[in-house]
Amino acid sequence: MTLRVAVQMDPIQNINIAGDSSFALMLAAQSRGYEVYHYDVRSLAWDRGAITAHASPVTVQRVEGDHFEKGEARRIDLAKDIDIVLMRQDPPFDLGYISAALLLDRLKGETLVVNDPREVINAPEKMFVLDYARFMPPTLIARTLDDVKAFQRDIADEFPGGLVVKPLHGNGGKAIFHIGPDGKNLSALFEVFNQTWPEPHMVQPFLPEVAEGDKRIVLVDGEVAGAINRFPGEGEFRSNLAQGGHAESATLTAREEEICAAMGPELRRRGLVFVGIDVIGGKWLTEINVTSPTGIVAIDKFNGTDTAGMIWDAIERRHAAIGST
Repeated sequence: MTLRVAVQMDPIQNINIAGDSSFALMLAAQSRGYEVYHYDVRSLAWDRGAITAHASPVTVQRVEGDHFEKGEARRIDLAKDIDIVLMRQDPPFDLGYISAALLLDRLKGETLVVNDPREVINAPEKMFVLDYARFMPPTLIARTLDDVKAFQRDIADEFPGGLVVKPLHGNGGKAIFHIGPDGKNLSALFEVFNQTWPEPHMVQPFLPEVAEGDKRIVLVDGEVAGAINRFPGEGEFRSNLAQGGHAESATLTAREEEICAAMGPELRRRGLVFVGIDVIGGKWLTEINVTSPTGIVAIDKFNGTDTAGMIWDAIERRHAAIGST
């Protein structure tokens, strides 16, 4: 099957090819004989009913410093010229992100967009996870300092290690803070958070199990594809690889299998083909990542699997279903 694929992502020259999931997907698409294009989300437009972008044909190779070659950019119609759009630009999940997703949603029935853009809007990482609160640590989403102090008092006996405060729509481990049990600096931190972000913020207990790893589990069309365990770097409590953490191979606990089984059918129903969930201590679900999940390169390195291939298999099945309707 030959497909024409447009990848909506950040500048390709800036990516780290050693671990970038979008790059891995492009390599896998190219190996299948697909035509691959790259475009910047800022060139996306609606023009008298057509959804267009300024895209360049691109070839990629796993050679550091010489990992891509672009052809001349031209304006393309994403309905007529393209079969698949991969929506892979990094957050922030702001009005720009949402506006682009709403434009891409207008391609429904003509061009398959992965992940489904309407469902990406409906499933921001730290909000969608609330549908599975039974698997989460105690969680507060609020802007009011009094609410946070009351939350800390309520959970202190079971979770004496203080709080973790993070932006509701943050990504990559940025701006995540650990507040100690004495609550020192909590007021000052909330002043900064409330001045910086208009939305409420996520507050959870500090989980000491994070020292044993923060597991990233990748699901493809609702099925587990693999997992890695990410460990904080020296002097850090954040285990994100972008924040200096490192990864090791991992298998799933019974609880993690239960979590994946609970959400798998819903991910599939929503058209969320490539999803990464985060679980701490083998039992605490913290996020469901649907905007631009990562982790497949490390998973395949440890497990000898082909997660990018699994994703394209799922995409091909969904694309074929469009053609049969």
